[in-house]
Amino acid sequence: MIWFATLALLAGVLVSLSRQINGRLALSTSAMESSFWNHLVGLIFVTLLALAVGGLFAGEPTEAPWWAFVGGPVGVVFIAAGSWLIPRIGAAQTAMLIIAGQMVSGVVLDVAMSAPGEPWVRVIGVALILAGMWVARSGD
Repeated sequence: MIWFATLALLAGVLVSLSRQINGRLALSTSAMESSFWNHLVGLIFVTLLALAVGGLFAGEPTEAPWWAFVGGPVGVVFIAAGSWLIPRIGAAQTAMLIIAGQMVSGVVLDVAMSAPGEPWVRVIGVALILAGMWVARSGD
């Protein structure tokens, strides 16, 4: 379990770093262009990495439901929105709001899909996160 928690924390650091870098690029270009370069360079990177470790395609994408591919456009909007927001409201505020959105939607999905655990515990956790964000923001 500690390995998964460490990996999740590392992913969070990388998301924050990615948002900062793309926000800086958006200052020199635009949010959409920043998103374009993010995805183009990412495509090249993941292609080279996948080829280096044994192959790019391992499954049957035609067997996936159509909505499984919606992650691409959602990712583009996420990257462009973050790139646009960071120069305007700052990295910390952007990160807090993104995390709040992730937590709220995660709880909604867990409850809707009957994930194991008590829904009220998740709701209280999200409420505490949102309260902490409100307290941190109220100092501005």
